[in-house]
Amino acid sequence: MNKLLFFLFLFSSSLYFAQQATVRGFVNDKSNGEVIPFQKVKLYSNTTLVAGALTDVNGFFSIPKLNTGTYLLKIENPQFSQKEETITITNASEIVQVKIQLEKNEVTKDLEEVKVSAASKQKTTDVAISQLKLDKKALERIPSMGAENDIVGAFSVTPGVITTGDQGGQMYVRGGTPIQNKILLDGMTIYSPFHSIGFFSIFETELVKNVDVYTGGFDAKFGGRISSIMDISYKDGNRKHLEGKLSLSPFMYKAVVEGPLGKKDANGLSGGSYLFSFKNSLLNLTSKKLYPTINNGDGLPYDFTDSYGKITLNAGGGSKFSFFGFHNTDAVNYSSIAELNWKQQGGGMNILIVPGGSTALIKGHINGTNYAVDFKEQNAPIRSSSIGGVDLGFDFNFFQKNEGQLDAGINIQGFSTKYVTFNEAARQISDENFTFEIGSYLNQKFIFNRWVIQPGIRVQSYTSRDVTSFEPRLGIKYNATEYLRFKASGGRFSQNFTSASSDRDVVNLFNGLLSAPSSFQSKLTLENGDVVDVTSAIQFSWHGVAGFELDLGKYWNLNIEGYYKYFPQLSNINQNKLYDDISENATVNDVYKKDFIIETGKSYGVDFLLKYSKDRLFLWGVYSLSTATRWDGFKTYFPVFDRRHNVNLVGSYTLGKNRTFEINVRWNLGSGLPFTPTAGFIQQEKFENGITTDITKTNTDAIQLILGTFNSERLPYYHRLDITLKKTFKFSNRYSLETIGSVTNAYNRNNIFYVNRVSNNKIYQFPLMISAGMNFKF
Repeated sequence: MNKLLFFLFLFSSSLYFAQQATVRGFVNDKSNGEVIPFQKVKLYSNTTLVAGALTDVNGFFSIPKLNTGTYLLKIENPQFSQKEETITITNASEIVQVKIQLEKNEVTKDLEEVKVSAASKQKTTDVAISQLKLDKKALERIPSMGAENDIVGAFSVTPGVITTGDQGGQMYVRGGTPIQNKILLDGMTIYSPFHSIGFFSIFETELVKNVDVYTGGFDAKFGGRISSIMDISYKDGNRKHLEGKLSLSPFMYKAVVEGPLGKKDANGLSGGSYLFSFKNSLLNLTSKKLYPTINNGDGLPYDFTDSYGKITLNAGGGSKFSFFGFHNTDAVNYSSIAELNWKQQGGGMNILIVPGGSTALIKGHINGTNYAVDFKEQNAPIRSSSIGGVDLGFDFNFFQKNEGQLDAGINIQGFSTKYVTFNEAARQISDENFTFEIGSYLNQKFIFNRWVIQPGIRVQSYTSRDVTSFEPRLGIKYNATEYLRFKASGGRFSQNFTSASSDRDVVNLFNGLLSAPSSFQSKLTLENGDVVDVTSAIQFSWHGVAGFELDLGKYWNLNIEGYYKYFPQLSNINQNKLYDDISENATVNDVYKKDFIIETGKSYGVDFLLKYSKDRLFLWGVYSLSTATRWDGFKTYFPVFDRRHNVNLVGSYTLGKNRTFEINVRWNLGSGLPFTPTAGFIQQEKFENGITTDITKTNTDAIQLILGTFNSERLPYYHRLDITLKKTFKFSNRYSLETIGSVTNAYNRNNIFYVNRVSNNKIYQFPLMISAGMNFKF
């Protein structure tokens, strides 16, 4: 703990760096007051470019260490009129605050004639390895299910991401399990981001400002997970006028409304804004009539509701305070087979402070959330899990010359977990505890000549487990030419969470969340035969990623990355538990009586991403070759998400003079996932007369399975084609109607979802499904 306090002192002392002349401010859309992220800002002295910056996700930019004099600030963007503003610095330590509003062009210009791409600038100033950046438009290019675009579609076509199909909403990132993925919404951890029907998440696409997906090697800002980060940012409400969206399809209905709050200034922008979204599924009402072939005519027994609200208050100098709340429910009811229910709610406050006398940008948050799930299965006890707690954090950004940046932060969490579950041997596994943890980080980005170097350190203290994890991180990029860039990253990662379901289960709707358990074995035999002590169930990983980016002309871009993830310690539900952990069983090996088992693992592979973007046409091609293995102390096995080959092809094309008609296509191909084969059947003898039973004369209908080697065979290949057609009717600048038609599984591929081992009856994932819907925007 002393080391942690020393580290906190180091990064807090950085707040007192000496000031020099700085030009900083926010870039906003004049039509609604919304910030414009990732916009290129240039500063000229006479006609010479002297400095530049990109706005961040909050629309903020800062250009430090400037000399006194007169400058011309210029912003060029094909969607907006060119903006120029004269800046005068009279004092060597002056901080010049500017507020820039860009006015939209009435006539869209040719993007190629005025090609000013913030994305191309980021390629040379950010390491950006294993990172995919998406905005609302990118999300809408992915074919939608039930005429509704969803973030889950974009996640599923990300390089390195494996999905198990249409049901369950589980995603595996480069060999990590769903519990090892951290999902953030405006800085708050979301414990259950996906609904049980895998096409929909709890997020509202209409509100999305930016999505960053990190599939490995992420920097020190992010902690608490060992596989991936998905960082989602919502916009603030419209500060000028009321606007919204009403949507209806056979799958759901929804409404999004936003507008101004408070008095308006000379530019017509209010001092605050609000937004609200609500959506509710219709599947359980419409599917019996519209899709009679699904689930033997019983329809789709899914029901979910999502609501979200946010109020933002804007202060002087660009500072702002946001208050938000959300509520999600999900229910699946296969009558006599299985029933699952979960709910999630929470809320909090985010702050953004731009101190008048400091070059720092300060961001803070405090929030609380609660998630609870229970699962009832035929002829099985009820399983349940819940988690609730609070999160407090602050981040400090210091902008430096040549677009360098120093970031520091601290995060404090306290949460309680409670669960009851059962393994395959019907042995109960349960626990209830409270966990407290502190994380802090320091991250520095240097840019000089052709190099971008980003070292960082994170200290994660799990106080309730008496474990402090020191996690070095490093990212490097070398800009070899204007078109070729090499990059690499790596580091150490840890997390306190584990799952209430086993990584060995092929299909499991129940996915509760647990803090690191206390019931685990004290010794682990490694693959090389060495025996090591196990002192905690905190999970750890090491990442190593390397690759390159190549611009193939103006419109094509190729990204190739190879990765290796080593998991020196993983925790998993102990499927081998046969005995209670009591004094009478003191001589029994821990691996047969502890609730959890400690494992090791590794995953490695290579991801290829080829993109084409010009005018009306967008193409996206992904191929991933990967391998994932686990060692449980006895043997090496392939986990159920080990997919060797995965292909995603996405195409989007707009037609018509005014680009009001759009076609989106996605095709996914995945090699078979592992499963345990059935080796045979034997008659199960109950020995009703004890040792005197004459087995030559008894007869019983009871059948006992003989299973083959665990996960030694593979299911058939998975593949599916989805198509979406969109037509927009514009009535004015503010009113439009979008009609959407979608075809899911266009050639009706029978993809395996479940096979009954005894009867050999098969349940397939969704067949060909046709849907239509409409969105009215105002």
